[in-house]
Amino acid sequence: MTATGAMTAIAPEAPESAGTGRAGWHRRAGLLPLAYLAGIVVVGIAHPFLPAWRWLAVHLLLLGAVSNAILVWSAHFTAAVLRIPAPTSRRGETARLVLLNVGVVAVLAGGGGPWPWIGVAGAVAVFAAVAAHLGWLAGRLRAALPSRFAVTVHYYVAATVSVLAGIPVGAWMLVVDDAARPRLVLFHAHVNLLGWVTLTVLGTVLTLWPTILRTRIVDGAVAAARAALPLAVAGLTLLAVAVLAWWPALALAGLALVAAAVVVTARPALQAARQKPPASFAAWSIAAGWVWLLVALAVDAATLATAGGPDRAADRFGAVLVPLLAGFAAQTLIGALSYLLPMALGGGPTRVRQAIERLERRGPQRVAMANLALALFLLPVPSYVRITTSMLVLAALVQFLVGAVGLVLTRRLPVSPDASSTPDGGSSTKNISMSGNSAPAPGRALGGAAVGVGLVLLAVLIGVAAQNVTDPSAGGSSAAAAPVAATGRTTTVTVVAEGMRYHPDRITVPAGDRLVIELVNRDNRRHDLVLATGARTGTIDRGGTARLDAGIISGTVEGWCSLPGHRQAGMTLTIEVAGAGTDHHHGPMDPSGTAGPSGPKPRVDAMADPGPDFVARDATAPAVTPERVHRLELRVQEVVREVAPGVTQRLWTFNGTTPGPTLRGRVGDTFEITLVNDGTIDHGIDFHAGALAPDEPMRPIEPGERITYRFTATKAGIWMYHCSTMPMLLHVGNGMYGAVIIDPPDLPAVDREYVLVQSEFYLGPEGEPGDLAAMQAEQPDAVVFNGYVSQYAHRPLTATVGERVRIWLLNAGPNRSSAFHIVGAQFDTVYREGRYELRPGDPGGAQVLDLAPAAGGFVETVLPEPGHYPFVSHSMVDAERGARGMIAVEVAS
Repeated sequence: MTATGAMTAIAPEAPESAGTGRAGWHRRAGLLPLAYLAGIVVVGIAHPFLPAWRWLAVHLLLLGAVSNAILVWSAHFTAAVLRIPAPTSRRGETARLVLLNVGVVAVLAGGGGPWPWIGVAGAVAVFAAVAAHLGWLAGRLRAALPSRFAVTVHYYVAATVSVLAGIPVGAWMLVVDDAARPRLVLFHAHVNLLGWVTLTVLGTVLTLWPTILRTRIVDGAVAAARAALPLAVAGLTLLAVAVLAWWPALALAGLALVAAAVVVTARPALQAARQKPPASFAAWSIAAGWVWLLVALAVDAATLATAGGPDRAADRFGAVLVPLLAGFAAQTLIGALSYLLPMALGGGPTRVRQAIERLERRGPQRVAMANLALALFLLPVPSYVRITTSMLVLAALVQFLVGAVGLVLTRRLPVSPDASSTPDGGSSTKNISMSGNSAPAPGRALGGAAVGVGLVLLAVLIGVAAQNVTDPSAGGSSAAAAPVAATGRTTTVTVVAEGMRYHPDRITVPAGDRLVIELVNRDNRRHDLVLATGARTGTIDRGGTARLDAGIISGTVEGWCSLPGHRQAGMTLTIEVAGAGTDHHHGPMDPSGTAGPSGPKPRVDAMADPGPDFVARDATAPAVTPERVHRLELRVQEVVREVAPGVTQRLWTFNGTTPGPTLRGRVGDTFEITLVNDGTIDHGIDFHAGALAPDEPMRPIEPGERITYRFTATKAGIWMYHCSTMPMLLHVGNGMYGAVIIDPPDLPAVDREYVLVQSEFYLGPEGEPGDLAAMQAEQPDAVVFNGYVSQYAHRPLTATVGERVRIWLLNAGPNRSSAFHIVGAQFDTVYREGRYELRPGDPGGAQVLDLAPAAGGFVETVLPEPGHYPFVSHSMVDAERGARGMIAVEVAS
């Protein structure tokens, strides 16, 4: 088929009425995906302030930009390849787009925030819009005469059915977080990305690709498309069923069929590219997108093969998302729009050519910059390099948006047709196809690509410099070793990170050899390796690898993991020269063990008044509710909070408070706790109130991830929950703990009931996390009840003479024991660690409830007369550090 024949397949529709002109329609519809792409830029810039920014960015792209483009352009291509007369009205298509975007906005508003049912309603609207589109496609197929290119519409039908299967699963996950969630995530992601997006692209490139290249559709292209469709559908079906049932072998087989379909359709596209090599921004973008699709499929296969379970596979799917979303979906969309928008807006050959040139500006620079930056982003590079390269990817998107939005907003309605225009204002088939390639001269193209590469190199240099400035552990050595002659040999050693240790943790290298370390992370959390010489890997995810060139080894070199607390927890490594002396490369040591900057430690005055505006934490115990299943979402949040008058710390918290929320239930109750990591490092959770294997529910999760922890309370008591990530000393010491009360059977009612959680603060610099070195040395700066120094001395608990008061106490530690005592009172009830040690009516009494770290219990007393009854930890040094309060007792009115 000739270039003219290729273009005929997607030629503009016949003339429409003045009120529904093609150019005006595409101008309005074209703004929709551009608006969502602009939203991604906003999210990328503001992501530090958006807890669910990853979810938001993914859905802005797929649900917003891509879905709008699919509805608009699949309808356009369907009408073209089936040779359907242009509609006299766009009402049906407009109604579908309106319904789609109302749904998308609702999903975005409700899905990432506290209103999930708004998101569910939005998903229903999106489902209805896509179902209506499916009905329209099916109707056009039934009514059309046989067409050589009808297979394109068959791809659209399969893609639409696929997303209709994925939407209800996504809506379900907005409101239900159960054990099936990891499998549902995998199902939802695969049917939407490989079904809705990939099938649509495979069907469209049959005619779009040769048209952009201005070449003929190669022989066998249509047959290849027809052969690939059943492969893709069968593979996607197998993959969807397999991830739901977690049959990884079957999932890999399904993924292989999908990959085979991609390869089958890629072969004629490659032949066309050999006939007419890509020379435009649109062509190179779509070609690069195809490469990233193959990369994503390979990464997906490796993830499914090595995950070992659906939870781990869902966690690791993020490695598939970046190449699949940014590399394939976004890049293919931008490339296609760069060609299609000028064609649709028309206005004659001159205007079309000018419009294409506008969207082609700096095309080689954008393609080179975006793809090289994305490739570097995916490698184990330092965190600041990931930031700078991601900003370049965003910059490439902004460059496209500036041209596209300007084009859509500034073009006037179609002008009077000229001799070379179609009656509706679009270019003739011949002229459109001949103006479709506005490629720069080869020299300019190479120069533009060189500029893109140069910008990426500059970004890398800036990232490395920023990393060295902000991370003192990346600095040079403190003592230079004596130079030795290089041997020209290379020693390669594999080091495995597992169990918060390096294996081996001591490496001996012949003097003068170059050392290369292959680091493999088999731990269930992220790690890196930093050498005192300044060499370092990037942060490596679970299951990842990195290669570190340590250079010529001339003396002893120390190494460590630079993630917060990991070095102090023992994750260190020593490189020694065979037979050498004691020259060492030590590197600087941050005594706080945190990633924050160093600075003076604030001083705590445990007697200071917090001021008239201070509000103490409500110590009232939560009531027991009738529900037997308790569901709660705990969000990890890093917050700066005052912990003593005039003293602030950056605390790692559950739901923004230290201690976290107090949970309460009865023996036999079930708790379903969803942990969402909105922090900047990995965290986990451990509930002492449940008995279960810790492997999966207590594993650390990365920022942006979530996990559900389920347990049934079988034993009574007050139980601790805390972060389960190593080093736990740092995570607990920095605020990540709380209490779960499981009432003993037949617990009698009392007049007043309070909960106190004792803990310690080991202060870091003002506004920064705590000092791990002080935690390890057991040198607390403050000991507190409920997260603030002496707060109940200034805002007393209250009671009335003759009332029975019960005080639940949990000692969260992490290091100090508690000796709870109320001055002027005697306890007639003592319940400690699951059993009564004293009950009313017993002849004796008690004066203290002594608790080791993580232990808990309660005491009861009846205060005999009005007055102020101090309570303290009777380890007096801790009382003077802030473990004190007051109960104000009044006469009943």
